Amino acid sequence: MLVLLAGIFVVHIATVIMLFVCTISNVWMVGTSSLGTASSGLWLFCNRTCEQLPVSSDNEPSLRAVQAFMILSIIFSVIALVMFIVQLFTLEKGKRFYITGGIMLVCWVCILIGVSIYTARFTGNMPGFANSHHGYCFILAWICFCFSFITGILYLVLRKK
Repeated sequence: MLVLLAGIFVVHIATVIMLFVCTISNVWMVGTSSLGTASSGLWLFCNRTCEQLPVSSDNEPSLRAVQAFMILSIIFSVIALVMFIVQLFTLEKGKRFYITGGIMLVCWVCILIGVSIYTARFTGNMPGFANSHHGYCFILAWICFCFSFITGILYLVLRKK
């Protein structure tokens, strides 16, 4: 049981770190042109130097929603981690980690909404660049989606023994 708790805790910490990395870093889309390789993220567009992400007025609310949901997912993941530690030391034997699991599933929903909006609105949206493809941040966000769902369900099922 202790090994299972430690494993879930490690996966949860890895999820928090990957959420930070994929939200802060600017490699959600990567494209190449005659000027070189460029990448765009949630905040900046980087070619040789980084500048504010150029977004049309039609896509600006979508980008703000993605930014907000990714930040919310980080917040909920950190809150779930703190709640797990609190519940680990305060729960009685035989009780389940319902609060931690519920908060982690809210984090999962925030990741789902944020990455789905990005997928629908911004995939392949690098005008003037050929061979645009997803960067590592986009892939990390989907990995965090899977990890947060698994840990949320495991927290709901897990009992303190």
